[in-house]
Amino acid sequence: MAFDSLSEKITGVFKRLKNKGKLTEGDVKTAMREVRLALLEADVNYKVAKDFTNKITERAVGESVMESLTPAQMVIKIVNEELVALMGGDSARIEFASKPPTVIMMCGLQGSGKTTHSGKLAKMLKAKNHRPLLVACDIYRPAAIEQLKVVGKTAEVPVFEMGKEDPVKIAQAAIRQAKDYGNDIVILDTAGRLHIDEELMGELSRVKEAVNPSEILLVIDSMTGQDAVNVAKSFNELLDITGVILTKLDGDTRGGAALSVKAVTGKPIKFAGTGEKLSDLEVFHPDRMASRILGMGDMLTLIEEAEEKLDQKKAEELADKMMRNKMDFNDLLAQFEQLQKMGPLKGILSKLPGMNQQKLEEANIEERQIDWTKAIILSMTPEEREKPSLMNPSRKRRIAAGSGRSVEEVNRLIKQLEQMQKLMKQMTGKSGTKAKKRRKGGLPGLGGMPFDGGGTGSFGGF
Repeated sequence: MAFDSLSEKITGVFKRLKNKGKLTEGDVKTAMREVRLALLEADVNYKVAKDFTNKITERAVGESVMESLTPAQMVIKIVNEELVALMGGDSARIEFASKPPTVIMMCGLQGSGKTTHSGKLAKMLKAKNHRPLLVACDIYRPAAIEQLKVVGKTAEVPVFEMGKEDPVKIAQAAIRQAKDYGNDIVILDTAGRLHIDEELMGELSRVKEAVNPSEILLVIDSMTGQDAVNVAKSFNELLDITGVILTKLDGDTRGGAALSVKAVTGKPIKFAGTGEKLSDLEVFHPDRMASRILGMGDMLTLIEEAEEKLDQKKAEELADKMMRNKMDFNDLLAQFEQLQKMGPLKGILSKLPGMNQQKLEEANIEERQIDWTKAIILSMTPEEREKPSLMNPSRKRRIAAGSGRSVEEVNRLIKQLEQMQKLMKQMTGKSGTKAKKRRKGGLPGLGGMPFDGGGTGSFGGF
């Protein structure tokens, strides 16, 4: 995940501050030098990093901080507030036109992920009951139109194209069609280049002048670090962009672009691409990203994803069975399928407080473990899934052979279900009111799944 290295270094600085108890002005300045170095290593713009740490130092050496009972915590609070401000403060949203359709112009360099993220944005907006129309305005890149058609089909969003016609005419015709067919949002997938040139900017300026878009969103690859900020600055000077979509924030990026782009351009990051699937697009929340950087996790985003992607009815049915201690392998299978809807396990766990890249690596998470476990359950007969007590050595050998796993793994899975049943029995032994309160806790659909580190190559009891 992005920011892992930065997060590790900053939390290290805070740990040393906490160990000191009472802070001096020298302690704060030394800590901020370390933070500045960490920011520069994360490819944050030098001026941005310098101004950021200067602001923190100025606030942190104040009398109210130095004489507080927990000065280190006050410094952390200040850093958190300044990080949020650096990335834009409040979350920025799409500005919708007062009279439909709202025109969103996507721009960026070739290879930044513009076409894919046009589809991601269309899918996100469709899920919010809008009727987007994707428009193929990139007439130069080979197969660009076909790629948008594939993306549109996957997102179940219509695509408008006129072949190699002038992009200005394509955009104007698309808006007319949107009005005729009731599409309230038009997303223009414009052409990109390998570098910024007059021809590219001239065409984009003509499209902008012709259709007067409500939003001009620049798609930039966060893997390019400081170059991404330079690109954002150039596009903003020529087109006056309204916001940025940062891609590949799930990758091994240093995160400098996210921390620099608002300060350099004055324009907010509106969305972040967090994976390869069309559903892997998040609204960019500066406060939540600051929380991740400071090692505090991002539980709000995790809960929102769970509520959006999980079947609430199934979650409630499962919770009810667990509280009545009636859980079997069918329920465990359903739970795994629910969990997989939320995306890669590492992505889910990375949003938990204190879970950085180093801890994820130490946990030795194997993403395929869920599929292997599902294979074991699917190799059982319906009766065996409903009545785990039927398991005997011959049945276990048959299940292991059918799933391609070992008998030891079959035994471990049976033991884990028994442990969950035992835990539920202990919980339901309490008063009914307390049990109901427990049922409401946690993420919907995850049903209190134990994260016990179940052996080499597994995590979370998988």
